[in-house]
Amino acid sequence: MKKIFPILVIVFTSCCTCNKNQNKPVEVEAQEKIPEEISVFENAYPDITFKTTYVESLDDYKIEMTVPGKEEKETLYWCEGRLLPEDELKNKDMYWTVLYHYPKEILDPGQMTEEQKEQLKTMSSSQSRRKGPGSPMFFFDAIYNAKTQKTIEPNIEAAVFLGRKTRIHKRIKTPLKNVETKILELSKTDDEVKKFVDGLKSSDAYYWRLIDGTNRKSFHSLGIAIDVIPKRITGEIFWSWAKDHNPSGWMVLPLSKRWLPPLKVISIFESEGFIWGGKWAIWDNMHFEYHPELILHNGINE
Repeated sequence: MKKIFPILVIVFTSCCTCNKNQNKPVEVEAQEKIPEEISVFENAYPDITFKTTYVESLDDYKIEMTVPGKEEKETLYWCEGRLLPEDELKNKDMYWTVLYHYPKEILDPGQMTEEQKEQLKTMSSSQSRRKGPGSPMFFFDAIYNAKTQKTIEPNIEAAVFLGRKTRIHKRIKTPLKNVETKILELSKTDDEVKKFVDGLKSSDAYYWRLIDGTNRKSFHSLGIAIDVIPKRITGEIFWSWAKDHNPSGWMVLPLSKRWLPPLKVISIFESEGFIWGGKWAIWDNMHFEYHPELILHNGINE
């Protein structure tokens, strides 16, 4: 399978972590051997302490994280970028890598080939979404204390975003406030941005639930995703809704027939560590998620 769509297609290789359990793990301090991608997480989450050691018997890297407010350290294994607990290494093929290609530009559906269209049809099928690989949540569950609804809810706070009430994880309070400040300032001189702010119906963030059609937890369940929903939707806003009445052509629907936030608004979100779901091949144009690691990994603000 060609590696066509960044967050949706993962090329699996023979992971070195999963079948060498015959000996007690031998750990050594990892220095130059540390995968450079680990530094992306260190820079994206500077209040978290990362200690990386090489486990010789597993031929992999163990990452111990000290998260503010949590007494016990969180331990994950690199597993080629999947960041899995030891008991999930055997299931590695069910997970994508945490870091993936998030494009600087919006994908042009007019450039999509027939092969790519068929690939998206397969990947968006009910069976694929329910049983196929997905994002590993273990790293995010650790830093947001989100393993269960009971553990995360003490971290959820009431907030107001662009005049609309919502609930968010306390870790994104400052970056989301920065987004709001920048948008409101720009709206004073930019008519398109002002129209966006005035036409906003709601800003929906925390909601404990699974991703529609899957058995995987949504990032809304962590309070780090926010849907900006306009009062009047002009054009398609979400791939699944478009698929309901256009099952064979939703993936190539022109951008001119989709609802999009102003490009300047998207850039403001990205400047504070949020990615936009409209850049995914399986698109969600109302959706933003806080992922500073992806912004850094892809050099979005460079």
